[in-house]
Amino acid sequence: MEQEYPRFSDAEYARRHQQLAAVMEEAAVDHLLVVTNNRAGNATQWVTGWPGTVEAYTIFKPGVKMTLFMEWYNHFPLAKKIARDVDVQWGEHQGTARTIAELRRRGARRVGIMGPLGISKYRQLEENFQMLSLDAQYVRLRLIKSEEEIDWLRIGAALTDLGLAALLSEAKPGLTERELGNIVERAYVGHGGTTMIHYIGCTSMAKPHIFVPPQFPSPRELGKGDVIFCELSAFWWDYAGQILRTFTVDAEPTPLYRDLHATAEAAFDAVTRVVRHGTTMQEIVDAAGVIESNGFTTCDDLMHGFGGGYFPPILGTRSRPAGPLPAMTLEENMTVVVQPNVITRGQSAGVQVGELIRVTRSGFERLHRAERGLFRVG
Repeated sequence: MEQEYPRFSDAEYARRHQQLAAVMEEAAVDHLLVVTNNRAGNATQWVTGWPGTVEAYTIFKPGVKMTLFMEWYNHFPLAKKIARDVDVQWGEHQGTARTIAELRRRGARRVGIMGPLGISKYRQLEENFQMLSLDAQYVRLRLIKSEEEIDWLRIGAALTDLGLAALLSEAKPGLTERELGNIVERAYVGHGGTTMIHYIGCTSMAKPHIFVPPQFPSPRELGKGDVIFCELSAFWWDYAGQILRTFTVDAEPTPLYRDLHATAEAAFDAVTRVVRHGTTMQEIVDAAGVIESNGFTTCDDLMHGFGGGYFPPILGTRSRPAGPLPAMTLEENMTVVVQPNVITRGQSAGVQVGELIRVTRSGFERLHRAERGLFRVG
C-alpha cells in the first residue's frame, strides 16, 4: 500500500503470461489482443498493470515485448509509468487502425481476443485476420487466485470492512441513503481504496417497501424503527472485498426481521460448512434448503465467484434458481461470495448476510474480519 502505484511481483506477471501462452497454444492463435473499452474489460490490467481508462489495445505474444495502444493523450504519461514491460503508444484516436497495422507488421494471421470490442471495430479486425474470442478462457484463468492475488483481496476486504464500520458507527435517524453512501466512501478513499458498489437499502420494519438493497440511493431519510441492509465492495485496484450485513435503527428487530436474519445466518453457516475443494453445486443448493424450510425464499444470488469479476459459480436457491447448475465443482483458491438475501415469499421484506471467502482444500477461510450479527445503530 506504500508503493506509489502498487504492482505485483515479476514472478506473478510471469505466471499470468505463461497461462496466456498456454491458452494461445491450445487455441492455435499466433497473437492475442487484450482489450479495454471505455473502462470495461479488466484483462488489460491483469496482463499489464494498466487499468485502461478509455481504450487500450494490448498485443501479446510469448517472448515478444507487448505493445499497447491507448487513449487519451493526457492519460499517456501515467500509462507509460504503470504498465509493466510494455511499449505504450498513444492511439492517436485511431487505435484500432494502429493495432491492425502492428499485427500486420508482425505477420499475424489468427488472432485471439479477450475483452469487449464494438462490432464495427471487430469487423475491421476480421477483414485482416482470422479472429477467435477467448473470453471464456480468460474467465477460467481468473477463477483460481494466486497467493499474491489473495493478499490483494485481503486489502480490498479490509477497506470494505472500514466502510461497514463507519456505517455502523455513524448511521442515525435523519440521514439520507445518499449520506450513508458518503459515510462508507469516506472511510476508505483516504487509504487508496475506490468504490465498486455500495448498495444500501433502508425501510421501515413495520411497513417495509423494499426487500433487496437498491443499486442507486434515494433521498429517503432514516427513521427510528427502520432496518438497513447493505452490500458493500471497496476496490484495492482490481481486487475488492464484498460484505453484506443487516442492522436496525434505534429499535429492536421485529419478529419478522429476527426470523429473516436468523434464517440467513443459518443458510450462510450451512453453505460454508460444505464449502471445500471438490464441493458440487448441488451440495451448495441443498445446504441452503433451510431457507425454504423456514418458509422464505431469496432474491439475490446465493453464491457467486468474485475477485476480478463476477464469476462462476453463480447459484440461486431451490425456490429462486439462477439458471441451470454449472457443470463444475469448487476448487482450492477460488474466492466466492456467500450471500443469502432471505426474503418473504410475497417479496415484502428481506435481509442481507454474507461475505467474500477463500475456498481451501478442506474448508474455507474468511477474508473479512468484520463481526457477524444483527446490529443496532443510532
